[in-house]
Amino acid sequence: MIVVVGLGADGWPGLSSIACQAVSAADVLIGAPRHLALVPDALPGAGALRVVLPSPLLPGLAALAEEHAGREVCVLASGDPMFHGIGSTLVRLLGADRVRVLPHVSSLSLACARLGWPVERTEVVSLVGRSPDALRAAALPGRRLLVLSADGGTPARVAALLSAHGYGASPMTVLSDLGAPAESILYGTAAHWPHPVTPALNVIAVECAPDPGTTPSPLTPGLPDDAYEHDGQLTKREVRAVSLSRLAPLPGQLLWDVGAGAGSIAIEWMRAHPSCTAVAVESHPDRAARAERNAGELGVPGLRVLRGRAPEALDGLPTPDAIFVGGGATVPGVLESCWAALRPGGRLVVNAVTLESEATVGLWYGRHGGDLVRLAVQRASAVGGFTGWRPMMPVTIWSITKPATDAVGPSTSLRDIS
Repeated sequence: MIVVVGLGADGWPGLSSIACQAVSAADVLIGAPRHLALVPDALPGAGALRVVLPSPLLPGLAALAEEHAGREVCVLASGDPMFHGIGSTLVRLLGADRVRVLPHVSSLSLACARLGWPVERTEVVSLVGRSPDALRAAALPGRRLLVLSADGGTPARVAALLSAHGYGASPMTVLSDLGAPAESILYGTAAHWPHPVTPALNVIAVECAPDPGTTPSPLTPGLPDDAYEHDGQLTKREVRAVSLSRLAPLPGQLLWDVGAGAGSIAIEWMRAHPSCTAVAVESHPDRAARAERNAGELGVPGLRVLRGRAPEALDGLPTPDAIFVGGGATVPGVLESCWAALRPGGRLVVNAVTLESEATVGLWYGRHGGDLVRLAVQRASAVGGFTGWRPMMPVTIWSITKPATDAVGPSTSLRDIS
């Protein structure tokens, strides 16, 4: 059993008697240098072996757990170890039955207490080890954000990003060393943030306020086409909204976006919920680079863009909950590989715009069923001094939920029906 003890900025005096006993009884103390330094040398367990957390963390933690198996191990952490902390990591690695967590008050609770913000109405974004671009999807009018900082320079980077994103008017409050005698609070707005460096242990509170003329980007499917950098290889807005409704993003689920182009489907899948993940597979290097830039600009820098050609590029990827094929449906083996990889109950959505891809989709629909829809969208535009309708290319959308057991794919090829 590994015991994880959360420490506040007030250090040892702020620990409960149970937490103190757990630290004192340890044969091995593991933590960051800052946490280890908070444990007094005069403890009954002062002779415990003190080990600094490894880097990289994940493989090092597993090795430490194995090395010290059978000994009393105590891991020191900040605040609530299950709130974006090492407690969650250890439970994921070892299982809940091998980890006991003794939490301290989290920085979220302390910050909300100082601000008078209801915890349940506050959105949390962690920038510890993550790109600040993650803020772009969270910054919406009227939203209250608590941003977990990586260091003393994070508040200035957050202010710059919000200003560039059209939220320079947002009030910012930086709460440092919460719970310690040196606790401090700094105020400003994103556009006029006067503190280039703050104390390293800080939480940033943001009240999102758009600048005049800023158009918010909603989290619902179907962002405007001009929200993306693209070369024409983009699933258009209306078709994108319908395709995503069939893909049905759910929290914690994984999407494969095969033939991703500008990455719009994968990006809007991830914007549906912070825990949604996606792999965008794109063979064209320039398009893959655009997809990465689009992901950052639209607040999902965690999108994995895989440069490669399906079906070979799909080998070894984690099992998806949903797959979108926006290009390459006629490439031999693509649909077969996608169907085989999709978990039972997963959703497959294939878009077809050519006669050849429609024929392929028709074969699969004939074999497996599902839902087949053809969209024909027209947009108003100028016709001389008047206004008329200009049709977009029709798109055929095949969507299906994979049953518990099914064959790999149709045995009939296009050559067989020619």
